[in-house]
Amino acid sequence: MTIQSLFLVTLVVDDYNRAKAFYCGALGFDCLQDEKQPDGKRWVVVKPKGGDGAAFLLAQAANDAQRAAIGNQTGGRVGFFLKTDDFVRDHAAMLAAGVRFLEEPRHEVYGTVAVFADPYGNSFDLIQHTAG
Repeated sequence: MTIQSLFLVTLVVDDYNRAKAFYCGALGFDCLQDEKQPDGKRWVVVKPKGGDGAAFLLAQAANDAQRAAIGNQTGGRVGFFLKTDDFVRDHAAMLAAGVRFLEEPRHEVYGTVAVFADPYGNSFDLIQHTAG
């Protein structure tokens, strides 16, 4: 039997500290690692609190092609989905922390959802699934 899981996703950013401040500050993620590498880069891994899903590797852009991808890693589509057990709590906390929501919360058959953007323009769904 094979067991696999997606545990780490690279997110290209302009600056390690700016990205870490947003994800760990405004979104309340945990910083799992922040280690300097011999080539001057850093290994910065952040993950939503209490979750068992994938973490982000914050990767500072190193060339023009990477800089062009900042904020547009999924071609303008919602590319990341942040699941919560309490939409109202997390939405209010994120608003208070200055997170920019692109729409008002809406109720769908699958749950409550609202799209927000990180400082770079990457789009996320904040979502609480309907029970059952």
